[in-house]
Amino acid sequence: MLNYIIQRLLYGTLVIFGVLVVVFFIFHALPGDPVAMMAGQRSDVSTREAIEKDLGLDKSLGDQFLLYVNDVLPFSIHENTLENESKYEYQKLFSIGSSVIVIKTPYLRRSFQNHKLVSSILYEHMSGTFWLALTAMIFATFFGITFGVIAALKQNSFTDHFLVTTSILGISAPSFVVAILMAVLFGFYWADYTGLNLTGQLWVTHPMEGRQLEIKNIILPAFTLGIRPLSIIVQLTRSSMLDVLSQDYIRTAKAKGLSTRTIIFKHALKNALNPVITAVSGWLASLMAGAFFVELIFNWKGLGLISIKAVENLDFPVVMGCTLFIALVFIVINILVDILYAVVDPRVKLNS
Repeated sequence: MLNYIIQRLLYGTLVIFGVLVVVFFIFHALPGDPVAMMAGQRSDVSTREAIEKDLGLDKSLGDQFLLYVNDVLPFSIHENTLENESKYEYQKLFSIGSSVIVIKTPYLRRSFQNHKLVSSILYEHMSGTFWLALTAMIFATFFGITFGVIAALKQNSFTDHFLVTTSILGISAPSFVVAILMAVLFGFYWADYTGLNLTGQLWVTHPMEGRQLEIKNIILPAFTLGIRPLSIIVQLTRSSMLDVLSQDYIRTAKAKGLSTRTIIFKHALKNALNPVITAVSGWLASLMAGAFFVELIFNWKGLGLISIKAVENLDFPVVMGCTLFIALVFIVINILVDILYAVVDPRVKLNS
C-alpha cells in the first residue's frame, strides 16, 4: 500500500505541475498590466521598476516561470538575504555559496488587487466552498441512495419510471440554469413563503446580535449544487441494487426465511454501495471545483466566487493559487477514495 501511495503522489505531483504550466502560460498570453494594477496608473518609474523586479517581470517568460515554480515548491533555492527571509519565512537546510536550500510554506505571492497574500485569501474563502460542497454531498448521498433503493425495489413501476426520468433531467440540466431558477423562484418570487434569501453567507454579522450561523442561507446553493450528484447516485444505486438482488446469495437468504428488511439492509445494500462510495468520494472534490457558477449566482463567498472575480480582474496570483489548490484537493481525495474502496471491498487490491 505504501508503494501505491508513493506512486500516486508522484503522479499527482506531475498533474499539478502540468496544471501549473498550462495556466501560467495561458494567463500570461492575456493582455493586462499587473504592475499598473499593483502600483496604480500614476505611479513613478522607480516604483514600477521595483514591482517588476519583485515579480520577476523584468525577466523573460521562461525565467518568470522558473521563479514562480521556485516560489511554489516547499523545497527551493533562494538568495540568503534578509529580504527573502521576511518574504518567504523559510527554514534553512544548508547553504550553497550565496544561496540556501530551504523548506518553506509554498509562497503563492500577493493579489494584484488588494496586495493580500494569496494563501490568506484562500484560507478565508476555502471554508465557504468546503461547507457548501459537503452539505450538497450529504444531501445528494442521503436522498440519492434512498431514491435509488426505492426505484430498485419497485422496478418497472410508476415510481421507478418517475425517479429514473427525474434523475435523467437532473443530470442533463446545466448547474448555472438550475441555480438561476432556484434563486429567482425560491429566493425572490416565493421568498415570503420559503423564508429563504436570494444571497447570503453561512455566518452573518448582525449589528446587535453579533456573528451568527444562518443555516437557511446554504439551503438553495447546496440543493442546486447537489442535484447533479443526487441524480447520478440514484441511477448508480438502482443499477447496483438490481444487480445484487439477482445474486444467488440473496435468493438463498430469501429461502432461509430472512425478512425483507434484513435482506435489503444487511446483505444487498452493503454490497451495492461500493460503486456509490467511489462516486460520492470523487464528487466531493468535483463539487468544490464545480461550485463556481453556483457561488457567483448566490454571491456565496468561496473559492469559486473569488476565482471568477480574479479572472475578470486578471489577478494572476489568485487564479493560480485557486487552481493549484483545487488540483491538490482532487489528487488527495482520489488517493483516499482508492484506499477506501479497497477497504470496503476486499476483492479490490491496490497495485504495489
